[in-house]
Amino acid sequence: MRNHKQLPGVLPIVHTPFTDDDTIDEISLRRQLDWAFDTGADGCGTGMVSEILRLTSEERRRLTHLIPEIVNGRGPVFASVGAESTAQAVTWAKEAEAADNDALMAIPPTHTDLSNQDLTDYFTALAEVTRLPLIVQDASAYVGQSIPLSVLVGLLDQFGPEKILFKPEAAPLGPNLSSLRDATNGTAKIFEGSGGILLVDSFRRGITGTMPGMDLLDGIIEVWRALQVGDDERAYEVYYPICAITALQMQAGLDGFLAIEKHLLVKRGLFETDIRRPPFKWILDSETRSEVDRLFDRLQLILG
Repeated sequence: MRNHKQLPGVLPIVHTPFTDDDTIDEISLRRQLDWAFDTGADGCGTGMVSEILRLTSEERRRLTHLIPEIVNGRGPVFASVGAESTAQAVTWAKEAEAADNDALMAIPPTHTDLSNQDLTDYFTALAEVTRLPLIVQDASAYVGQSIPLSVLVGLLDQFGPEKILFKPEAAPLGPNLSSLRDATNGTAKIFEGSGGILLVDSFRRGITGTMPGMDLLDGIIEVWRALQVGDDERAYEVYYPICAITALQMQAGLDGFLAIEKHLLVKRGLFETDIRRPPFKWILDSETRSEVDRLFDRLQLILG
């Protein structure tokens, strides 16, 4: 078992490619991961756009083991372990640790609104069951309920900033980031996951890293590196077409992100198909696709 790595920088969420017969395309998965690290990703992991809640148990288990195996030490890997019951989530957490992932990430159950104590108990169980860091994800911009600030601060106070990290996605993201930062006296390690559209604002509020989809990874890395060296002109030059593409994704929520992201991964030659797991409520229409393609081509010209 390797020494587990820290989690700073650009950590893209892995998309799950499917073959025409609706099985996981492991060749495309490997191609995606190799491209991500060749492009400059600092690590990677699974999350909502991995369609993690739409996989069978066996597929989710396979992905949990296969990604660290393919990455093979090139960067830290985190596994999404959130589930509809504490028992399920604990089982996935144990599986992730056994598969040599470097960290866990979890959303709360989505089927009901939980009390503050219920949320605390759920995340406490996950924090205690393995030795891995736990990224507490508030994905309420897409699914489930928001997690109150008091719960987040309480978890950090209980376990410390090396054990408990955060990925808040509830709106308004910027003020929420600042509230969490200030309530923890700057000790909270916070990741943003807005698809890039709020990256610059989030960076200025002191985030530890970003967790974008894979589709615009080269652009996100360029923006991140420009911000790190104070090159605002370059950061904004690359940032604007990313914002325009992300705005198109956001119009249909999680399904919009999935449809456009997988379309672009096919366009890049990384995936053979743009198949998503049904049911979903939005299909990428031809006019939106054309606008996405125009913006993507513009981004590639800017990146050179």
